[in-house]
Amino acid sequence: MFVDSHCHLDFPELAQNLPDILARMQQNQVSHALVVSVNMPQWPGLMELVAPHPNLYASVGVHPDYEDTPVPSAEKLAEMAEHPKVVAIGETGLDYFRLSEPLDWQRERFRVHIRASRQSGLPLIIHTRSASEDTLRIMREEGADEFGGVMHCFTESWEVAEAAMDMNFYISMSGIVTFKKAQELQDVATRIPLDRLLIETDSPFLAPVPFRGKVNDPSKVIHVAEKIAELRGVSVAEIAERTKDNFFSLFNKIRS
Repeated sequence: MFVDSHCHLDFPELAQNLPDILARMQQNQVSHALVVSVNMPQWPGLMELVAPHPNLYASVGVHPDYEDTPVPSAEKLAEMAEHPKVVAIGETGLDYFRLSEPLDWQRERFRVHIRASRQSGLPLIIHTRSASEDTLRIMREEGADEFGGVMHCFTESWEVAEAAMDMNFYISMSGIVTFKKAQELQDVATRIPLDRLLIETDSPFLAPVPFRGKVNDPSKVIHVAEKIAELRGVSVAEIAERTKDNFFSLFNKIRS
């Protein structure tokens, strides 16, 4: 069985086709999916979407790209995280690719989410793009290692992966690892210890080969696993089993 550790099923292009997506997940042996929060106005709808489905779970948080949106306090985020379907804080982090300085608001927002993780006891889902140095620095300063988390849709160097794993974080590979020109990332995928590896779609984005350029959904996470298995010279079944076990180990509220 496979698990999609990061998707956005509440986005319109997926939500309107949810029954079909759930059926395809079952056909492709994708047992669970984590639907990740990006802002507060959408969060109630996200929670309504996951509520009826025992194999769908949620996070709570505000993506670093969403500048003009309300951000709860750490205390409020921790309170919202008490919902039985919420198993993580985020996605949060830093993104210097799309936005330019001053970005103090983004760094402070990241700190708030880390504090919410420590207050709630839930792991973090971290997004970092063109900001790895500051991301790792703030993780250290705020004690993000206490409950750990995942560096989602990882596209950084092996050195960044090592630093994150030293802070109790998992590394999650998306469909990008299947892209022909992603050779540096493919090298990282061969070096991550299997007990620190997760797989995801980040759907509706980043559809893996052979679906690149099309709308992505959790049923396609199998193609991420297949590419990693090919790169590592192991069976797809082993990647499926190890990443599934890692998912439930990290997001252990699902089993509580």
